[in-house]
Amino acid sequence: MAANRGVSQAFTEYQAARLRFVQTISDLSSRSHNIESLEKAGILDLLEPLLFDVLPSIQQTAIATLGKLTNHEEKLAYAVVKRDIIPKLLENFEKQNKFYKKSTLYLFRTISKHSEDLANFVIDTGGVSAIFDCLSDLDFGVKENAVWAVGYIARHSEDLALKIVAAGVVPLLVLCLQESDNNLKHLSASALYDISKHTPELAQVVVDNDGIIILAKLLMSEEIKLKRQVLLTFGSIAKHSTNLAESVVEADIFPECLLLMGHPDDAIRKNAAILTREISKHTLELAQLVANAGGIAALMEFISTTFKSSTKLPGIMALGYIAGRSDQIAIAIIGSQGVVLLSKLLMQEIDDSTQAIIVWALGQLGKHSPEHAQAVAVTNIFPRFIQLYMDPKSSQDLKTKIISSFKNVLPKCSAVDALEPLLGDSPPEILSDILQHLSEILPSDPKSRRSFVTTGGLKKIQQLQTEPESKLNEFISTINSCYPEEIIRYV
Repeated sequence: MAANRGVSQAFTEYQAARLRFVQTISDLSSRSHNIESLEKAGILDLLEPLLFDVLPSIQQTAIATLGKLTNHEEKLAYAVVKRDIIPKLLENFEKQNKFYKKSTLYLFRTISKHSEDLANFVIDTGGVSAIFDCLSDLDFGVKENAVWAVGYIARHSEDLALKIVAAGVVPLLVLCLQESDNNLKHLSASALYDISKHTPELAQVVVDNDGIIILAKLLMSEEIKLKRQVLLTFGSIAKHSTNLAESVVEADIFPECLLLMGHPDDAIRKNAAILTREISKHTLELAQLVANAGGIAALMEFISTTFKSSTKLPGIMALGYIAGRSDQIAIAIIGSQGVVLLSKLLMQEIDDSTQAIIVWALGQLGKHSPEHAQAVAVTNIFPRFIQLYMDPKSSQDLKTKIISSFKNVLPKCSAVDALEPLLGDSPPEILSDILQHLSEILPSDPKSRRSFVTTGGLKKIQQLQTEPESKLNEFISTINSCYPEEIIRYV
């Protein structure tokens, strides 16, 4: 009898020691600074037998611990893959309890997050089938981990998203959007974003499964994280094509989307502006719809009250897209002091990418007619264009957009006094466009000719150093021919 008690005690102590060990390693694995030491100590060799321990609590904790380790370190994720652990964990997976399933799905997620290759391995070893089954599980925790795994796999590439969609997960994700748990709704909306962002065809799958209808209802939720994600998912669908943008619009997201640009949460405001941009960029009809819904005022308010450059950027782009589609909409923006607002921002802005978008938007506003170009010119923003173009720190994208905006606005600009300050400082590639335009408008415009003399423009072009056979010299000769020789000599 005493011998039996001794044997039993030995096994009890061994079991307790295994449990204590795996729990300690689990705690240590939660902190990234421990990972290297655990790896050097051979933790994978020690954990692997415990993944298949007879005691469920040890087994489940070991799987979750492996997930923590692979979450921190891609190298460990590859090591787990090479050991063929995943196929072994999937044996009889459907018969396991919810704790086992949650731990295994967590491991799928932490492995998949690192690279397309690792995510592909999870799919190819049968992980997608387990994920599909768990999306219908009665336990919210199991569903959440399955949805999370879908997103981490699909986000990497179109190919992986197609494999996920082929497994039939989209209808189940849409069902998860209708559950009562807000976190599950948020994760499902995020997974649909990760699927739909790649191609129009993948976005269409979400539409065909009534995803937009359900997402539109969730847009009215008071849950901040959910509202942020729904806006992003709508944007990822609308960006692809006119038809998809119209599908989003038909879900009656306006004017709610525009109102959300005034929300206290910065991320919601930015995501609402992104969605507005993705819809308005496609066609005149969609731009007009946004404008008619109050989009101009909403965008102006959003831009003027937003501090961070990265947050206001999609709003500026949306305004540019809307302005570029129609001369009438552009006039409405000008009448709302849109050009003045953008010009002031450009004078203050230090972020290069934001500067580039403002320059582009001003070009879209001024390109339609002399009236539009005049509205841009009178803000005296052209010297700022030149200053940014000549700045060695300016990106090539910013310089390209400055050239493009000049080419859009200059042909329509009759404000000679706005062009005169540019004659002395402009680089040849911009100066050529300015002189060409002046050579076209001065011969037939007596008022502009007088203004060109009184502002000092005629004097400036006499001081320019040009090659005799160059285009610049040709343009200057054409301008000089508009004036008597004595005026040319006098200036």
